[in-house]
Amino acid sequence: MTFGVKQPYLYFKYTLKLYKNKPITKMTIKEKIIIASGPVIIKDNKVLLVRHGDKGIWKFPGGKVEFDNTTDWQNILEQTAVREAKEELGIEIEIIKPLKPMLIPRPDHSGEYALLIHFLAKFNGEIKPGEDIDEWQWFSLDSMPDNCAPNIKPVIDEYLKLSN
Repeated sequence: MTFGVKQPYLYFKYTLKLYKNKPITKMTIKEKIIIASGPVIIKDNKVLLVRHGDKGIWKFPGGKVEFDNTTDWQNILEQTAVREAKEELGIEIEIIKPLKPMLIPRPDHSGEYALLIHFLAKFNGEIKPGEDIDEWQWFSLDSMPDNCAPNIKPVIDEYLKLSN
């Protein structure tokens, strides 16, 4: 049985049976994993990345899924990507397709993980960064900065495979 990224609970329930040989329960998932979503914006062989917070790490725009603010469960991940693009960059996006989802450790939260849902997207409008964005920049796909978040390279690699 295959589940798309639009059904995160079912994805967890049927694919994450064990982690480090220990059973994963609904409570473990709720307390230890956050779900975040955001756009991957690529234009003219360059990717748009942002920096915010005290770590100075380049990231895709995006943020946590806000479960309390939706009644449209079928599109909550896409809605999060659209909302975050607007909040962080002041732009409207159009989602093209999902890219590589990833489960990564949260560096500032020992024992916690983030399920990152990435959507290839194109944007409209002029970039006007929100107040929490320290810097934004376009980077060539073949020359990424060293201080990128751990999901950047694998997602870019998948994009390059899919576009060839």
